[in-house]
This record gives sequence, C-alpha cells and structure tokens, in this order.
Amino acid sequence: MVVTDTDRSVDGESTDTADSGPLPDDADLDSIPEFGDLSILQRAFVAAAQNPSRGLLVVGLFAFALAFYGAFWLSFPRAAGLLSAVAAIVAAVAALVYLLLDRVAR
Repeated sequence: MVVTDTDRSVDGESTDTADSGPLPDDADLDSIPEFGDLSILQRAFVAAAQNPSRGLLVVGLFAFALAFYGAFWLSFPRAAGLLSAVAAIVAAVAALVYLLLDRVAR
C-alpha cells in the first residue's frame, strides 16, 4: 500500500470523519465567531484558557505592577501624579484613535 501526502494527517490525528469534534453535524458553522471578532477581554480569556501558566504569569506581573505603582505613589506623590496624568492623556488619545479607526473600518 502506497501512502500519499493526502492520506496522512498533519498533526498525527486520525483523518476519520466519523467523529467530527464537539459540534454536531448539523451545526451552523457561520454562527461561530472568528478570533478577530472577539473583544479584547474575550481574546485574553481565550489566550489564558489555551495556556493557563502564561495567564497566571500575566496576572502575577499585573499584581507586581500595581504594588510598584502604589509604592511609587507613597514615595514620590508629585512625580506619580504627573506621570499618571500623562498616562491618562495618552490612554484617552489612544482610545479616541481606536474608536475612530473602528468606525472607519466599518
């Protein structure tokens, strides 16, 4: 028996179509959202679900950043206030640009 490239699966799984996965055969595949259609929070959840250890690392780094930010406020309140105001302005401009580009893309 000669095995051609079309007979083999790419990832080593069976190419048998008897078990088509978690969706029933009559499922409407158009109702499944694309990854690009997900919100940022939904994308973060999908990424954390696919790799939980990386999700825990991101949560840990976020907690460290919050602790550092609190210590910065306690040590240098004027500098922290100035940098927080600058960060708020940059975030507002970035959100405005995001919203404008989102409306243009539609």
